[in-house]
Amino acid sequence: MSLQLGDVGHTIQLAIAPVFLLTGVGTKLSVLTSRLARIIDRARAVEQLLRTEEGKRIELEAELEEELDELYQRSHLINRAITLSTTTGLLICLVIAALFLGDATGLTLDKLIAALFVGGILSLIGSFIYFMREIFVATLTLSRQHQRDKIRRLPR
Repeated sequence: MSLQLGDVGHTIQLAIAPVFLLTGVGTKLSVLTSRLARIIDRARAVEQLLRTEEGKRIELEAELEEELDELYQRSHLINRAITLSTTTGLLICLVIAALFLGDATGLTLDKLIAALFVGGILSLIGSFIYFMREIFVATLTLSRQHQRDKIRRLPR
């Protein structure tokens, strides 16, 4: 089977939408990895604070332990979001490859392409859900810390 220039052009047109989606997923992965790095940095700082006073009771030790637990929870949520976003990227790349492979070989891959695309979108939805959950945990942590600070400032 000979490949015609018009066929390749049409296939490239079909592949443009998944490529834009892939660009968005790449940007999202950048945001997620940046958040994960900040969580890890903060967790290391809290762990260091807990180790600083060997044998001595730190006044805020319970609060630091609670913050550390929340940081671990946030890191697990972000890791799941990163995994699902990466899966999305992989599936979208497979969609693009299947488009070109089907066009070049004349194979009917429409069901495979549709399944890969739907799988990629479902993966992206899952990633956004985990990302949103991580944001809720971060916001809850911030609100709780703000309330503690307000209580500490009250005159006794």
